[in-house]
Amino acid sequence: MLPFDDVIRLTIIGISQGCAYALIALGFVLIYKATEVVNFAHGDFMMFGGFAVLTFSEGFGLGFWPGLVCACLAMGLAGYLVDSLIMRRIIGQSQASIFILTVAFGFVLRSAAGMIWGWSPLSLDTPFDGETSFSGITVGTERFAIVGATIVLCFALYAFFARSRLGVAMQASSQNQLAAYYMGIPVRRLVSLVWALAAVIATIAGAFMAPVTQLDTSTGFLGIKALSGAIVGGFGSIPGTILGCLLIGVIEPFSDYYFPAIKGVSAYIVMLVVLFVRPDGLVVQTFRKKV
Repeated sequence: MLPFDDVIRLTIIGISQGCAYALIALGFVLIYKATEVVNFAHGDFMMFGGFAVLTFSEGFGLGFWPGLVCACLAMGLAGYLVDSLIMRRIIGQSQASIFILTVAFGFVLRSAAGMIWGWSPLSLDTPFDGETSFSGITVGTERFAIVGATIVLCFALYAFFARSRLGVAMQASSQNQLAAYYMGIPVRRLVSLVWALAAVIATIAGAFMAPVTQLDTSTGFLGIKALSGAIVGGFGSIPGTILGCLLIGVIEPFSDYYFPAIKGVSAYIVMLVVLFVRPDGLVVQTFRKKV
């Protein structure tokens, strides 16, 4: 039996892992809701965004927060161009073609990152390095930073989609692109902006996860676990995605402790169990797209 202090510590670590997965998975869901495309390279966008923060903050000497802003702008532009110049040209093609293309994006980003920054893990100096202790329990400060970033970002996205004209237009376009087009909404531009927004979110995730995972070309594979969390919660539902990622994040450290033989695959086991019991995920979408 685990001591109570270790239970609390593993729970905090699990919640922070779940929040990290949620930060990545939000980009998956936003792109899927807008285009019905699953961007399998999204985890690699997160990896590349983390390296971009390193370049601006330490390479150019801007510091962490200005470097994060510049990296978000650069990656947002990259996401916009990926959709407007590449993804838009394969509209109407088979899902297999889209799958292969997004997987190819991942290989390109990993190779580019390796050629630019090298293949060895790098560290990123952040304002939240260190440890926090309370009641005899010591947890890395970066864990609380990830949780805080996720909460702030979720509220910001909610306010953006609920209160801003651009956010409402994005929601309308995601539900019925043809009707939105006839209403004068620039659907193509909005879809590209969704890709840009997803890239910005991925960059934030990469920056806040850097103290935990370090910056490495293989960290993009965390996107697969984030995708598992989104499927568990109900793919297409943002609240469901957050719930599914938190569930996987909390289960992982305990399963790794009690069942070390399945370390690293517990997320996929949870996904398979949930899909077997509830194929639509824990939170089913409250609306269907109208045709």
